[in-house]
Amino acid sequence: MTSTDAYDPDTTPIRACTISRDVQNFDLLIEDMESLLGESWGDLGFADAIAFFNQPEAADLEFVALAIDAEDESSIAVLSELIKQAHTRKIRVILIADDISPTILHRLLREGADEFVPYPLPDAELRAAVERLRAPAPTQDPAPEPEQPAPAPAATPSAHDRQGVLMAVQALSGGTGATTLAVNLAWELAAMDSKKKTAPRVCLLDLDLQYGSVSTYLDLPRREAVFALLSDTEAMDDESFSQALMTFEDKLQVLTAPSDLLPLDFVTPEDVARIIEVARRNYDYVIVDMPSTVVQWTEAVLQEAQLFFSTLELDMRSAQNTLRLKRALKSEDLPFEKLRFVLNRAPKFTDISGKSRVKRLADSLEISIEIHLPDGGKAVTQCGDHGHPLALDAPKNPLRKEIAKLAASLHELGQSDAKAA
Repeated sequence: MTSTDAYDPDTTPIRACTISRDVQNFDLLIEDMESLLGESWGDLGFADAIAFFNQPEAADLEFVALAIDAEDESSIAVLSELIKQAHTRKIRVILIADDISPTILHRLLREGADEFVPYPLPDAELRAAVERLRAPAPTQDPAPEPEQPAPAPAATPSAHDRQGVLMAVQALSGGTGATTLAVNLAWELAAMDSKKKTAPRVCLLDLDLQYGSVSTYLDLPRREAVFALLSDTEAMDDESFSQALMTFEDKLQVLTAPSDLLPLDFVTPEDVARIIEVARRNYDYVIVDMPSTVVQWTEAVLQEAQLFFSTLELDMRSAQNTLRLKRALKSEDLPFEKLRFVLNRAPKFTDISGKSRVKRLADSLEISIEIHLPDGGKAVTQCGDHGHPLALDAPKNPLRKEIAKLAASLHELGQSDAKAA
């Protein structure tokens, strides 16, 4: 099809159009459009599209497929205007993107694109996107009378009728084992009471948008669905959230970091709050692996978390960073008392000198180091490279045993709080 087909009133009525710099660069899109619409579609260039939107024939368009690649990034202003014009005329937009930077993609989705499909097109993905556009909007029940408040929400899939426990893990300096703790703690909780119907539901969120390695530690693929979820959390519901998750060993649900490196301010505090809300509504325990950098949405996690584990080591860099974090939180009146300091590679029981250094460190910083994790040795690196938690490959490892004890105590405390409630 050519751009002139859309203007010819004698041709088959045009139900949809592709918009691209050169549609021949997207041969799979041509095949899918022909399979989906036969001859009832046309192709437009960027300049032609805006002009066509002003013609009467544009009112019959069901959707447009805006196909772009890396060479089109310099035309971001034109692409944004195309989406705005289509949105103004109530024409749905499916964004077909090949090797587009996350920042550009995020901006175009914010401008009003209705669907995003990566290129090369996965099998039947364009058809699925069109079917989602065609699906009728859910009908809303009439608003209740003021004196008759709306009924309470239905029970969630969680094993209890309360919000799940939120625990975050953040490193105070590089290499202090934050991701190792987050991954293994999540697995130990997920495997708790695994033979009983009361086994806890656990979700692990990797919010290190740049260098998150939870997917590596669990040998899980990174999915485009994560980027789509983070790009538009306002449209997120329980179903779209669950579709972005990966399952590890049929027990642990994981939201991996995006496949591409994203700026840490790609998500806002409101975005993070929505993700946490949905996760807590559906899971008994939610573990968040935080970036080591303090960002604008760190406060959102800190305020919601029941426990905020901060990992450090027995060295000067950890001590200085702990002091900086302490000053920052107290100056902003943030809940510093939620922090639970975790000493990684803690001295052995027989190391009297080492234990004395730990005490001096805690006293000088005026903190309490409540959790001491032993050095797990080479097994930690090997398990991470193989994509397995310590419990599966090195169950007798001293680090694994200590994390298992921590998980058991947290679960016991959670069960006690549930009974009290």
